Amino acid sequence: MKKVIALCLSLTLCTTLLIGCSKQAEETSTETTATAADTTTETTEATEATEPVEETVALGEGVLSEEEATLRIYAQYSDDDTIIPYDYAVEQLAIAYPNVTLELEVQAQDDGQKLMTYAATGNLPDIYQVALAQIENFKESGNIMVLNDVAKSTGFEDKVFDSAKNILYNEDGNIYAFPYAGNEYVVWYYNKAIFDKYKVEVPTTYDELLAAIETFKSNDIVPMSIFGAEGWITAAMYDVLATRWDADGIAKLDDGKGAPTEEAYVNAAEMMHTLVNAGMFQDSATSTNYDQASEMFLTGKSAMFLNGQWYMTDATGILGDDVDWMNYPSYDEESYESGKVVWSGGGAAAGYAVNPNSEKAQLAAEVAAFISEKYCEAKVMYRGTPLVALDVDAEPETEFPPMMEKLQSVLPEITSITKFDWHLTNGTFKTTLEDQTKYMLVEDYTAEEFITELSNSLTQ
Repeated sequence: MKKVIALCLSLTLCTTLLIGCSKQAEETSTETTATAADTTTETTEATEATEPVEETVALGEGVLSEEEATLRIYAQYSDDDTIIPYDYAVEQLAIAYPNVTLELEVQAQDDGQKLMTYAATGNLPDIYQVALAQIENFKESGNIMVLNDVAKSTGFEDKVFDSAKNILYNEDGNIYAFPYAGNEYVVWYYNKAIFDKYKVEVPTTYDELLAAIETFKSNDIVPMSIFGAEGWITAAMYDVLATRWDADGIAKLDDGKGAPTEEAYVNAAEMMHTLVNAGMFQDSATSTNYDQASEMFLTGKSAMFLNGQWYMTDATGILGDDVDWMNYPSYDEESYESGKVVWSGGGAAAGYAVNPNSEKAQLAAEVAAFISEKYCEAKVMYRGTPLVALDVDAEPETEFPPMMEKLQSVLPEITSITKFDWHLTNGTFKTTLEDQTKYMLVEDYTAEEFITELSNSLTQ
């Protein structure tokens, strides 16, 4: 009986000790937490009192990770229109994300081939610039992250202009890339000083264009320099011609609503063949890259140049008032006038995408959204263009170039746009169009051969 009583007393004592220890630990923990909170408050107040607060427009405040990270990014970085916005975005990133370092790999000028190789070999960067063609491909292979939640949590989705919603959302309703550019346009530039020197009027018809080509060639001026090493610009040249007969241009073929054998596309092919044989482009057109073709135009070696509206700031910076853009020439005066509201170009889902297999995919997605917004800010402030995807709180440092003001004045009148090559969704057609329009720069390649190959690509 004594043993039982002793045992009970022992158990009671142990229980009392345990309760006492537990309470002491709880009190100690509470005191430690309170002390830490007080210390944090004091530190924060001291910091606010002694250090100026850097004001930013960071996306998703409160969701930014403090984790140290280096992210690989594959992005355009080749001229002022890509270097200046990227550098600005990185500077802002260092303020909002001091824990994140971007490791840049410059995007190859190869119509996305290197990116496709990275995907096939499991070597995709954490963040990469992507066009619609790659989005469609990567959706199937699981190499692109769905960004719907991040677009909402960072506030990115709310900042996209209504007019640019077609660029934010994919056809399936999901967001796969954070866009920075709005709807864009293929612009036919010309050097006014060269035109004036040789008394050439801005051509409105193809007959006038052919006469201008003859005049320039006879004076050792390349009529139009083109960077034929890149398939998108040769596709754009063909699209410009096709829209004179059918406003839908190459978009109609890509969407499966038309055939290359239709009159509009045959006429465009024949006209491109005629212009090439008349000597419109430089001899090395098929191997000339962007930098080389642009230099020819900016140094007065060529009279005309085809590029996007993003080229306006660079061209104005070098040529000043001597550069302007013209409406696309057409087959007669009537179609020229009606064609002023029909443009080549457009927009589709594109921008900064994220590798879903990245070890830091969530952080990469937040950074991609941030970079895209800052890219928009820089394009407005430093690149002289309001044609961006997001409504950003930014004012241009200088007035927009006269060519941009001119384009802005006609934007409300534009009734249709087509597609840039990188927005085409039929991969086989896209590749064939790039290849075949390059071949069209060779004099002995016929319009018939072109139409046949294009038709074959749509039946595979």
